[in-house]
Amino acid sequence: MRYTSGNYEAFARPRKPVGVEDKTAWFVGAGLASLSGAAFLIRDGQMDGSKITILERLDLPGGALDGIKEPKKGFVIRGGREMEDHFECLWDLFRSIPSIEIEGASVLDEFYWLNRDDPNYSLQRVTEKQGLDARTDGLFTLNDKAQKDVVKVFLATREEMENKRIDEVFGPDFLASNFWLYWRTMFAFEEWHSALEMKLYLHRFIHHIGGLPDFSALKFTKYNQYESLVLPLYRWLLDQGVTFHFGTEVTDVDFDITKQAKQATRLHWVRDGEPGGVDLGVDDLLFMTIGSLTENSVNGDHHTPAELDEGPAPAWDLWRRIAANDPAFGRPDVFGAHIPETKWESATVTTLDRRIPEYIQRVCKRDPFSGKVVTGGIVTARDSSWLLSWTVNRQPHFKQQSAEEIVVWVYSLFVDVPGDYVKKPMQECTGEEITAEWLYHLGVPVEDIPELAASGAKTVPVMMPYVTSFFMPRQAGDRPDVVPEGSVNFAFIGQFAESAQRDCIFTTEYSVRTPMEAVYTLLDIERGVPEVFNSTYDVRSLLNATSRLRDGEEIHVPGPNFFRSRVIDKLDHTEVGQLLSDSGLLPD
Repeated sequence: MRYTSGNYEAFARPRKPVGVEDKTAWFVGAGLASLSGAAFLIRDGQMDGSKITILERLDLPGGALDGIKEPKKGFVIRGGREMEDHFECLWDLFRSIPSIEIEGASVLDEFYWLNRDDPNYSLQRVTEKQGLDARTDGLFTLNDKAQKDVVKVFLATREEMENKRIDEVFGPDFLASNFWLYWRTMFAFEEWHSALEMKLYLHRFIHHIGGLPDFSALKFTKYNQYESLVLPLYRWLLDQGVTFHFGTEVTDVDFDITKQAKQATRLHWVRDGEPGGVDLGVDDLLFMTIGSLTENSVNGDHHTPAELDEGPAPAWDLWRRIAANDPAFGRPDVFGAHIPETKWESATVTTLDRRIPEYIQRVCKRDPFSGKVVTGGIVTARDSSWLLSWTVNRQPHFKQQSAEEIVVWVYSLFVDVPGDYVKKPMQECTGEEITAEWLYHLGVPVEDIPELAASGAKTVPVMMPYVTSFFMPRQAGDRPDVVPEGSVNFAFIGQFAESAQRDCIFTTEYSVRTPMEAVYTLLDIERGVPEVFNSTYDVRSLLNATSRLRDGEEIHVPGPNFFRSRVIDKLDHTEVGQLLSDSGLLPD
């Protein structure tokens, strides 16, 4: 397996791998990683779909990419996924998956046309004082010291950032900036999270720094991610003959480990209360999704809080049993043993009263019923004690929605502190109480909140104990390599497997990149896996990001005026000067 870029590799079709007709494939979990891996086996590995089996403990595929209407409770989305142009592996996959919306088009075609016709951007990113414009004006407000913190982390080695918290490498000036407000609420970073992950994000998305304040860098699907991404992929896999076994909990994996090789030898599961399993030979490939950000999620309802489930966690317990076999299989407790630091709560609000969308429109400055971009991303209530954010995607967000309903997603980073209207922590609140707190920060008059919260909406809160577990401070070896050294028939996939590329987690791209690497390695597919977009090595991207981080302030050249003028005049006649001028770092 190798990494490549450019059309030469992107458009090439690999030849059929030697011996693939004698192989089978087994996947643990039916999230995006497993669905993608199965698709790559079929498309690029030319494996017959009937040789592929996917095992899932839940009753439907998709993992964290969910979107469902629960009987009696309402619509539920645990989270949202932000996408961009340079999710190279994701788009490589979905160019081959037929759309279920547009005949003759792929999912990528459908997504591309949608975002061309209706480009995403926010007209109101931050509010305060009950729905008023916070007047951030798109500024990052990074002073010189905060800017130096960013540069220091950006230039540091990975090893220097290992096992460090964000608040250990960024000072109070940075943590008080608009940049950190935009960043933490967009990506769900906390001050105690991994400085290494923060560094990887800076490198990965340096070309989008300018789009942080208004989300112009982002692209979204037409509906929720289950209906827009998972369902077409799932249907295509079924059409290819892939077998799905739901209600099947994988409990353990046996390995034969020697100095020369590592082989998975048996898969154990429980289905309908009965133990089962299958023996694995060298031609039986095993792809294991390890860990889970949505494990032990618990839904409440409009009148019931969502409970925090700290009990047994099957996905994490499976990784612990697997990891006990070999140090190369990772250290799951680095991520999965810190619930107070990794939990947060979201809620899906379905509006029933036409008065609520009027307040949404006052903030986002767009008609929520237009079918086009509404908020363009999250709106953060800066003075919320919960640090509450909310978003309205294109409506309908579910095909089952009525024309009178708006689906809103709400989440908070601080779930265990009292609210500003509801004097209770979010994690203790019913859906009605969460709705009331959101309506307060939306700007609804206080006297109208009780009625609208009680009967003007239906809200489903969801508590997720492990949702930011992959952001915990870590070091090399805490996550296993996608294909551990010596492996002959197994790989780890998903958010807790270590890609050899400089990519970052909590993205749909990472959930597709790791299985692509796994399939291409184990089948020795003669086509390169796409590299991560190289903006971090592009001087234009770096200069533009520098200018934006300085809020457009030009570079100050030290010395007397005549000296500065001569230096600038000299630079003006060079390519370097032109780059500096184009980025706004030097006067035109």
